[in-house]
Amino acid sequence: MERHITTAKCITALRNFAAHDAGRFVLIALFSAAFVFGCTPTNKRVSGGNDNAKSLKGNIPFYEVYGERYYVLSSNKGYKQEGVASWYGKKFHGKLTSNGEDYDMHAMTAAHKTLPLPSTVRVTNLRNGRSVVVRVNDRGPFIDNRIIDMSYAAAKKLDMVQNGTTMVRVESIGNSSRNEPVSYETSASDFGAIYMQVGAFGERANAQRLADRISDGGIRDISIYDENGFSKVRIGPIKDVKEYDAIAQKMSALEIPQPHLVVEPR
Repeated sequence: MERHITTAKCITALRNFAAHDAGRFVLIALFSAAFVFGCTPTNKRVSGGNDNAKSLKGNIPFYEVYGERYYVLSSNKGYKQEGVASWYGKKFHGKLTSNGEDYDMHAMTAAHKTLPLPSTVRVTNLRNGRSVVVRVNDRGPFIDNRIIDMSYAAAKKLDMVQNGTTMVRVESIGNSSRNEPVSYETSASDFGAIYMQVGAFGERANAQRLADRISDGGIRDISIYDENGFSKVRIGPIKDVKEYDAIAQKMSALEIPQPHLVVEPR
């Protein structure tokens, strides 16, 4: 499929973006990519090409959003991360994704800030064990403490539509053809307790200093977990995203790097 991209369309896109509510996790990387690849005085034709190949439009080496620079990974091999997922739907249905496809809220897709486009990932809801396999074809979400933005269809299968967010595990399982069926599974697995890990130190005294600093900042339920020669500073268990966000906000005020989620089996 071919698309025509003009300077006027890019300007219109940015104006529309300015009118959007930033809290809905808009797909601003689309506009960055559009300016890099398509905002020229003349029309530029962009071909969709091989659906299995990495998208030229969606895989620029880096881009900046809200003053923060994101570096696109050269490969999705071995990618695994726990964090918070959000979802986006009707407001963006039919609009272009960052790699030039039409966003379909009823398809099993997702947006990610740094994975190559397209990629295929398994997303597991750590609160209920539900798991989906989705095709990553967009950039986002550009809000603190969020690692992936699910389509409406994927969010519904994860049972996260009503709450809007949930804690998840994201694991790469390779690349995906645009026409490949993307499945989902449901499991009743209990993944165990969820913690925010703040740091890992070779010296326990350093871990204790960080734990004391966090405690002085008004954060509770801090523990030091010794494993494989490292002392890991953790907060939790974390019961939900609301608690996660509240702690993350306090951590930011303390100028402590953003923690990541870890799951301890019961």
